[in-house]
Amino acid sequence: MKARKASETLSITTKVVLPNDTNTLGNLFGGELLAWMDLIASVSAHRHCKRVVVTASVNNVSFQKPIAHSSIVTLEAKVSRAFSSSMEVFVDVYVEDQVTGVREKCNEAIYTFVAVDQNGGPIQVPELIPETEEEKERFDGALRRKQLSLILAGKMKPSDATELRRLFMGE
Repeated sequence: MKARKASETLSITTKVVLPNDTNTLGNLFGGELLAWMDLIASVSAHRHCKRVVVTASVNNVSFQKPIAHSSIVTLEAKVSRAFSSSMEVFVDVYVEDQVTGVREKCNEAIYTFVAVDQNGGPIQVPELIPETEEEKERFDGALRRKQLSLILAGKMKPSDATELRRLFMGE
């Protein structure tokens, strides 16, 4: 299985926040944004493994700023790391100033997808090659995030979390 560069998984979509996308304050529903992020993240995961992918978890969502009605919203997703059958995908959300065109990051999320076969069972995915500084930072952090998730789920002993031990104990 041929390794793929993180840049090959980049997926971008742009949306306009319409009235039916907003809450009573005139801001984009958080659930609508989650759905948009899930969709673009799944495209990114699919581009990495070229297989059917399913959402395994939403590991982090940060609603840093509200997104107003009629905003132009761009979502960028990229696989940050691939494990045996799972892939971590970062989604960055930007709002574009309609006068200047300047984009401002307003939200982000981290999703995990699993590649599955025709019976819904997990299958192996290719290795990911990070190239840029940001890709390398996210790649390194992905193992720590995975180990923390496994510990919290009771699937890993804290003593076996090599990356977390190195981070917190300097080992």
